[in-house]
Amino acid sequence: MNETRKFGTSAVFFTAISTILGAILFLRFGYAVGTVGMWGTFLLIIIGHLVTIPTAFAISELATNKRVEGGGEYFIISRSFGLNIGGTLGMALYLSQTISVAFYIIAFTEAFQFVFNYFATNYGYELPRQAISIPVMLILSALVLTKGANLGLKTLYIVIAMLFISIVMFFLGKPIGENASNHFASNSVFTNTSQLFIVFSIIFPAFTGMTAGVGLSGDLKNPGKAIPMGTTAATITGLIIYFFITYKLSISASTYDLSNNQLIMANIALFGAYIVPLGLAASTFSSALGSVMVAPRTLQALASDKSVPVPYVNGWLSKTRKKDNEPINASILTCVIALIFVALGNVNIVAQIITMFFLVTYGTLCLISFLHHFGSSPSYRPSFKSKWFLSLLGFLASVWVMFQISTLYSFIAFSLMILLYIYMDRYHKNRKGLASIFANTLFQINRNLQIFLQRKRNTETDYEWRPSAICISKNSFERNNAFQLLNWISHKYGFGTYLHLIKGYFSKSTNAQAKEELKRLLNNIENVNHVYIDTIISPSTTSAIAQSIQIPGIAGMENNMVIFEYDKKEPHELEDIVDNFRMVDAGGFDVCILASSSKPIIHKNGIHIWLNSFTNENSNLMILLSFIILGHPEWRKGNIKIFNVCREKEQDDVKARMKELMESGRMPITSNNVEIIVRPDNVTMKTLINEYSQDAGLTMIGFDNNSFKNGDTSLFTGYESVGDLLFVYSHKPKEIE
Repeated sequence: MNETRKFGTSAVFFTAISTILGAILFLRFGYAVGTVGMWGTFLLIIIGHLVTIPTAFAISELATNKRVEGGGEYFIISRSFGLNIGGTLGMALYLSQTISVAFYIIAFTEAFQFVFNYFATNYGYELPRQAISIPVMLILSALVLTKGANLGLKTLYIVIAMLFISIVMFFLGKPIGENASNHFASNSVFTNTSQLFIVFSIIFPAFTGMTAGVGLSGDLKNPGKAIPMGTTAATITGLIIYFFITYKLSISASTYDLSNNQLIMANIALFGAYIVPLGLAASTFSSALGSVMVAPRTLQALASDKSVPVPYVNGWLSKTRKKDNEPINASILTCVIALIFVALGNVNIVAQIITMFFLVTYGTLCLISFLHHFGSSPSYRPSFKSKWFLSLLGFLASVWVMFQISTLYSFIAFSLMILLYIYMDRYHKNRKGLASIFANTLFQINRNLQIFLQRKRNTETDYEWRPSAICISKNSFERNNAFQLLNWISHKYGFGTYLHLIKGYFSKSTNAQAKEELKRLLNNIENVNHVYIDTIISPSTTSAIAQSIQIPGIAGMENNMVIFEYDKKEPHELEDIVDNFRMVDAGGFDVCILASSSKPIIHKNGIHIWLNSFTNENSNLMILLSFIILGHPEWRKGNIKIFNVCREKEQDDVKARMKELMESGRMPITSNNVEIIVRPDNVTMKTLINEYSQDAGLTMIGFDNNSFKNGDTSLFTGYESVGDLLFVYSHKPKEIE
């Protein structure tokens, strides 16, 4: 392993700096100074480094926490956000790196402008750029495929030397033009502010090279040391050189020359006619060389994780050459793709998309660092640690810069990545779930919210009621009526906790049983549910309820409702409810008792509420629960129907009081939803309910704390014709606003 990982900090530094000091520096910085002035260009450099410096720090932090394997930025992202999200960003990163090779090769041809001028002047023939770019791309491919990264880096050191010589000669050059003394005065003015971000979009690719060396992570002796030192040093070095070159340009040429001569540096530099084209050639070729070394390693890492969403391709792409461990197949594909774009000859539009993908990568790296500051695991202990506000700044700046450059291309980039993620997610269906960084961050947020809510509860005595219900059932695998009810209540306005009871004492075997049965429950439930599900091990229902009602609900607020459930065909199950109702009532809980039926639920037939007194404290709770349940999509065609049962002599008074309640808004039901039933003396309430509500989706009946007096459960039996019934007890009156 040590034989193949043979590079150090210098490899990271030179790979990054060769990309930073690339084609844009030689071809576009003069245009920037000539258009927006020296101070405007300084501002653009600062804005660009609001992205790159936090990203360099973020990479340094992430790289010093654990060994960064092959794939560089892809490895960091995929191990933080999961393989599907990482694979999506990794594919975008790989394409950006690959197409960048073509971009740099095409820019490389600008160093041979004298060749194109010669053919145009002497033969009247416009020689196509591909006459040089395609042979150069083929030479580069041959170099990488036959010699690999080792010779590539040796070549890189040579071209870096040429690059720095050309920059030094540029600084040794003298101002041009007759009025050289006036250059600074005209160029130091901040001009054309409306074109600031147009210019920024042109020069921003100059800032996108600081992570180039990270892609060599799999070939480094000590990535945790080499990546932070090399990346940070290259970023800071590039920033300093940018400032000095901008100043040198502003004092050396007129605004007109800077704006209209893309090789103005050749006119300024000492021996510039020869040195600057060599420097341009060196910078663009070294950038292309750096990208063509890094891109195959990103692709190989993707293939090793089986993240390339094409069958049978991952094994081929992940193969390495035995003699030097080079990703030969990934290199072949990279060179072919780059050659195609070189042949097209113009990648200006593609270059903007490349910039978007690089910015997405940078923003993601900063976001990962930011999240680690708030939701990292105990094992996250990097030796280099960035500041959380710098990481957040880098993330926000990346997104902001994307939309400043081009709203259209930003949307294109995001849309392409969303589509790629959807395909990736379907291709790898087994890779579900959030990565640990998301889970840890959510845990921390949830903890802080729970503490906040607890403090608010202690300072506020009057708050709007909403259900926070808990249901304990040992019959979860026999019927799911109670879970359905809890899901309806929890969908929009309420909170629900469902506990599957395993009777017994806590032990190794019951703990294993609880984990297995929880897994079964989660697998059996549809994805669209709003209930927190867990198991509880207890020797009795009473002890399970006593344990559960003493702890807060999953929402962070105290539970205020307990749901019991029994099968109408098994009335003996009411015994547990009778035994535990008093305890729950003593705790101040509302109580719902669900009588489960095997009849199918016809949601469009709505919810029937049965009242026999307007002073009944349960009526408002039943109405509130009905509104909450009807908020679930399954009940979208249903409505609420209230039946008020009275004696014949009470009929007029009941109608008048009902009308007054509806007009005052204290009962938010229209008259069409209310039916007053006069009950003959020889007809029982149960008979009416069986007759009127036999097809109802859900029927609600109120009860009080005397309903179980002396163990009497007659109120809860005798509804054979009706489907599910919900018996409702309100511990305290509820207000309807």
